[in-house]
Amino acid sequence: MMRNVLKLRWLELPIPMFEPHVASQLELLDIFIQPLLCGVSMYDFLLTPGERAVKKEARNFTQNEISSDFLRKMDKDEITYPREFVEKLAAKKLLGIRFPENWGGRGMNWVADVAATEEIGCLGMALGCAFVMPSIVGEAITVFGTEKQKEKYLKPYLEGKLVAAEALTEPRGGSDFFGAVTRADLKDDHFIVNGQKRFVVGAEGADFFIVYCRTNFEPDAHKYRRLSLLIIEKGPGVKVGPGVTSRLTY
Repeated sequence: MMRNVLKLRWLELPIPMFEPHVASQLELLDIFIQPLLCGVSMYDFLLTPGERAVKKEARNFTQNEISSDFLRKMDKDEITYPREFVEKLAAKKLLGIRFPENWGGRGMNWVADVAATEEIGCLGMALGCAFVMPSIVGEAITVFGTEKQKEKYLKPYLEGKLVAAEALTEPRGGSDFFGAVTRADLKDDHFIVNGQKRFVVGAEGADFFIVYCRTNFEPDAHKYRRLSLLIIEKGPGVKVGPGVTSRLTY
């Protein structure tokens, strides 16, 4: 394959020579090279205008709303949970953008959500996790929750008034859904939960948790029918240990 060099501003970029019927050199430049020089990803041409717009909003948020002083405090663990960050995201309607508008989202798709996540992710793992957690918790409530639960938990969560965390991993092993031993026993109209979770990201800042518990104790129960997902509010009987990925005890 022959190679050529196009001189573009201060760069000399070797690019392949393609057959005329495939694409011209200038067309390839417009598609692949020019976006990189303008600060956008190579795949941005695959996004719809709406997806590109929300990606740009997320980028503007990282550049204009988050100070270097805030990031330094995060790095030094001077901030236990970045609630201010979550509230700013909510004010810009950047939390849970793929959920229905009546619950505080934008009604967009997964592609838009991931495109925004890419931009927020440049702020670091901790803030990236705080950004995606509403997508994780919100998915469970949106798909499986009642209208009352959505009104009580999902809507204020996406409005930045509440914070949640997911409690899955247990001390006995990794993130094994079906090996969970935390148990929830039904007594009258409520569950009594006993167990322990660890690596619960954002636990110290959370107002409520979605917790994977075993509720079916039949010895021959299929593993897919052993577990339930409970919403548990922080309060008496719930102990949160210190650390960025905290331990949770019931």
